[in-house]
Amino acid sequence: MADTAPPVLEDEPAAAAQLFGDRIELARSFTASLAAKGELLGLIGPRELPQLWSRHILNSALLAPLLEGRVGDVGSGAGLPGLVLAIARPDVHLTLIEPMERRTDWLQAEVDRMGLDNVAVLRARAEEVPGSGALLPLDQVTARAVSALRTLIPLTAPLVRSGGTLLLMKGGRAAEEIDAAQKVIRKHRLEDVEVLELGADAGLEPTRVVRALVDP
Repeated sequence: MADTAPPVLEDEPAAAAQLFGDRIELARSFTASLAAKGELLGLIGPRELPQLWSRHILNSALLAPLLEGRVGDVGSGAGLPGLVLAIARPDVHLTLIEPMERRTDWLQAEVDRMGLDNVAVLRARAEEVPGSGALLPLDQVTARAVSALRTLIPLTAPLVRSGGTLLLMKGGRAAEEIDAAQKVIRKHRLEDVEVLELGADAGLEPTRVVRALVDP
């Protein structure tokens, strides 16, 4: 049987330069590093390279224009979306919240390697984040591919200040997840809960984000 050729990294889509602007070289550096080490470290699956740019890097970067202030990224994992957002928005401070040591080691190494000064890496579960001090409350919290809304909202909403925003990246069933999460939406006093579809103007597959105000 012939050997199967290893996956090849996806060519950089034209939309990348549009989304990252003068930060594109940092985005390329991070993507190359994730492509080289991600599977070995268990950060991405073995078949992700042919769609790494479009499915992961640009999918994350589409959230960047919505950010403001001090932002937490729960379950940062490989740095998606947290490190991508920190690259795209150097004016916004990102706290990457991740419980697994090998992943926080990876995140911190990438922060140091790229010289990012708008990122802090915190090894913790969302429910373990200190409730007082310099970190909390945050202006916004995001998460990508963490869990269903009815589980995710109780983990993320307590981290956000009154009047702050949740920006939770979801799949095609986002509206159904909102319906299933009505009890926790009421409990955590979320308002103006909506699904945003991003990416069409850049010629990309839609990225769906559940946006909600916390205790406005």
